Amino acid sequence: MHAFQANPEPNPCFVRITGTQRQRFIEFEFSVGDPELSVEMIMPVQAFEEFCARHDARQLSAEQVAQVEYERLKWRFGEPGITE
Repeated sequence: MHAFQANPEPNPCFVRITGTQRQRFIEFEFSVGDPELSVEMIMPVQAFEEFCARHDARQLSAEQVAQVEYERLKWRFGEPGITE
């Protein structure tokens, strides 16, 4: 069980900014419901802001980012069945 399941909203949207390109584009990960399952996207700054508003997307907190990264590390380097 991960901490993201406690959210009462049925399908909250999340974004995690991962970088910028030439100060004109935002690189980010977008997820619906589960921040551990995301797609990488890139958009001009204004389009990114409109996209986030349209989907009511929230930026992941530092704690959520750390949890997502921890889960990714378990999948990359861990062993099946590791729960902590």
